[in-house]
Amino acid sequence: MVAYMEHKNLANEHISSERAQEITDGVRRVQDQLAQAEAAAGRSEGSVRLLAATKTRDVGEIAAALDAGVRLIGENRPQEVVAKFEGLARQCAQRNLIIGDWVDDKPVPGSLSCVGFHLIGQLQSNKIGKVIPYTDTIESVDSLELAQKIARRALAQGKTTGVLLEVNESGEEAKSGCAPEQAADVAYQIGELEGLSLRGLMTVGAHVNEERVIRAGFSHLRELRDEIQSSRQSGTANCHELSMGMSQDLAYAVAEGSTIVRVGTAIFGERAFM
Repeated sequence: MVAYMEHKNLANEHISSERAQEITDGVRRVQDQLAQAEAAAGRSEGSVRLLAATKTRDVGEIAAALDAGVRLIGENRPQEVVAKFEGLARQCAQRNLIIGDWVDDKPVPGSLSCVGFHLIGQLQSNKIGKVIPYTDTIESVDSLELAQKIARRALAQGKTTGVLLEVNESGEEAKSGCAPEQAADVAYQIGELEGLSLRGLMTVGAHVNEERVIRAGFSHLRELRDEIQSSRQSGTANCHELSMGMSQDLAYAVAEGSTIVRVGTAIFGERAFM
């Protein structure tokens, strides 16, 4: 068990009105920032989805984000997925919300009644079985080997699991993701796997203060996505998503074509448990 899970009940469904208002205010600030970035990039409002990164946040906090308009949730750890899902499903049902942003392997991003539940953190092979029953999309698939293991478990459970191929555009050793020069070939092989749906690419922006460097990585990911889509190879038709951009580089990511931005602290505040 992760240490902070011993001190915080992540399944808790009740928070104070003051805490709920803090989260509402956070969501609205990020939504405003996102709308401004879309306008500056000449993109239509709502073309980029806001994913709330909910590591260490309990069900009540996530429910407050849903009430504020968030429709995409991202968890970092399989243990948290399992701990929260039952309560999250209950909270969604009370709001007439359906968990799942893809239906019959088709995206429904414009639906206000659907809540996507993604895994955005690294996934160890022995945890695959924990997340498949609950998540729509695993964004952190960084190798063909991991994709093959997910595919086998998905087939065994009678599911088609959405995946994003994670690409290490910055080349930083501390980051996961396949090498950019290998990404297209890996994507084509993932597209052939039964039990998986290749839904796009994901990256973490370079950890630098240079706009040019950060945008270059995002731009290259977009070019990779376009190359994969235009190849018309088997299993690439749904390769649409570009999950890139976080609080600090959101505007750059939107300018370069992001379809999903992942934001946590700017919505929920600083994490209480690490």
